Amino acid sequence: MEFTTKDLKALFGAFSERMTTERDRLCALDGVIGDADHGIAMEQGMKAAADAAQAAEGTLQDVFNAAAKGFLNAVGASSGPLYATALLRAGKAAGPRGSMPSGELRTVIAAMRDGIVQRGKAEPGQKTMLDAWAPAADAAVNGQNAAAIAAAARQGAEATRDMIATVGRAARLGERSLGHPDPGSVSAAMLVEEICNAMKTA
Repeated sequence: MEFTTKDLKALFGAFSERMTTERDRLCALDGVIGDADHGIAMEQGMKAAADAAQAAEGTLQDVFNAAAKGFLNAVGASSGPLYATALLRAGKAAGPRGSMPSGELRTVIAAMRDGIVQRGKAEPGQKTMLDAWAPAADAAVNGQNAAAIAAAARQGAEATRDMIATVGRAARLGERSLGHPDPGSVSAAMLVEEICNAMKTA
């Protein structure tokens, strides 16, 4: 099955719709350990990314690059540069071509993780979005199927409940962040799920 630029534009549309649907839940999660704006930031960022992707012409890489720029322009906060870098790395992995085998979306997931690591300097276990991206990327690199990759991301996000935040805004709370999942990891798992859906349908 081929994953085309049209499919990629549809994927960004799915990201945007998912973040709009989940906005209030993400804001509620963020209200406990952050500034209660994570859902709004992700909704605005992914809407801008989807609009930019829709307007882009050219290769898979061109569409990813346009989306990265759109996200960054819309979200100045911490997740802006992180997701912009992730999307640029994803574009590099997808390459300057019009389509790719849908199974290669695994390399896109791994590339997004690498971009987040490079930009954020976080490590798994610090209660950040990386706790969802890292296990998903590991599952993807190991060639697991879409359902297993999505499950790895969800389990990673769930595991942040038992972590104490040591980086990011939630770190100010110390042990009070215990018992609450990291909103960035929860939204990351949702994005991974949408990529996995595309992997199945492309």
